[in-house]
Order: sequence, then structure tokens, then C-alpha cells
Amino acid sequence: MSICTKTGDKGTTSLYTGQRVAKNSLRVKAYGTVDEVTSALGLARAFSEKEEIKALLLQLEQTNLKLMADLASITDKYYITQDVIDDIEAKIAEFEGKLPPIKAFIMPGATKAGAFLDLARTTVRRAEREVLTLAAEEEINPNVKIYLNRLSDLAFLLMRTEEEL
Repeated sequence: MSICTKTGDKGTTSLYTGQRVAKNSLRVKAYGTVDEVTSALGLARAFSEKEEIKALLLQLEQTNLKLMADLASITDKYYITQDVIDDIEAKIAEFEGKLPPIKAFIMPGATKAGAFLDLARTTVRRAEREVLTLAAEEEINPNVKIYLNRLSDLAFLLMRTEEEL
């Protein structure tokens, strides 16, 4: 099957659950922004020299595929569950425990991986805003909002970890 299906030529796309929606719908904007987050995480993974972080970033990228499936679906069967949230909260606690307290604003960019993680963090924040807009109009998995909030926190901690010299 060719990637060039021409089914989107009139400005619509298919959701994961089959419904067709406008490419600029709130739902598509939300999962599109999560897709951007995944790209930024992939860039950070490509430049990270820390195996623990590289493995975690791959896991987060894979979880983002599930997150996008939740956003691209009109259903009540969800992939982002409380277990997924518990897992990311455990990672936050783990990395937070390894870092000294913050005493000043942090300017990212000491490392490429750190800079891309900060890009991921800010893109997650935009995704969170898009999801909140969507949730005000349509029913979504409520865990998505929580997960995105935690993901931005974790991206910040990973950036700090990458930039520890």
C-alpha cells in the first residue's frame, strides 16, 4: 500500500478508530503536537551519551504512540492507564532523588541532548494546552492530561541530568 493514498486531499484524515475528521480539528492538533514531542525525544535520545536516559527516552517514545492512539480514538478503551502514570511518577522520583535542589534558573543548552529535552518539555506543555482545549469540547481519556503534566516534569529532570557536568 502506498503512503500516497490521496484520501486527505480534501483536508480530512482518519482517526485510529476510523472516523474522518478535519486535519485541523482539535483532536488532530492534540495528537499532532504529541507527535512533535516524540520527535524531540528521539533527537534527545540520538544525542544522549547516558544509556539509562537513552533507554528511558525510547520507552517514552513508545508510550507516546499509545498516547496518540488514545487521542486519535473515539472510544472508551484506553492505553494510558493509571499504571502508566504510576510508572512515570516512579521515574520522576528516581531522577529527582539524584539531583541537587534548584537554586537558580536553568538555561538549557550545555549539551545537545539537554537542549532537545528542553524542547520536548516545552512542546509537551503545548500538547497539554491542546489536550485541555480538546477535553473542553470532546470526551477524552482523563489520564492523558495527567500523563502529559508528568511527562513535562520528567523531561525537565532528564534535561538537568543530561546537563550535569
